[in-house]
Amino acid sequence: MCVHSKDCRLPVQLQRAMAAEAEAAREARAKVIAAEGEQKASRALREASEVIGDSPAALQLRYLQTLNTISAEKNSTIVFPLPIDLLTYFIKAKEASDKNK
Repeated sequence: MCVHSKDCRLPVQLQRAMAAEAEAAREARAKVIAAEGEQKASRALREASEVIGDSPAALQLRYLQTLNTISAEKNSTIVFPLPIDLLTYFIKAKEASDKNK
């Protein structure tokens, strides 16, 4: 028991229990903060997808920005696929020429 507040010392086991409880509370707060961040990020991605979905040109620009970011790394090889729109054009042109034969 403590006679004076200066002489008061908690048993080691109690100190450990309090430290473990404080650590658990910090971890819980960190998880809540991380979950809130994920939620905000998912909302931002949804909004971005809506904007990009409304404009094919915006999608193409985003695609080119991504390729530019990837190409900044010196040890990377980029396989540049043809845009689907271009392939669709050639497929339709071939189908039209097949019908005319």
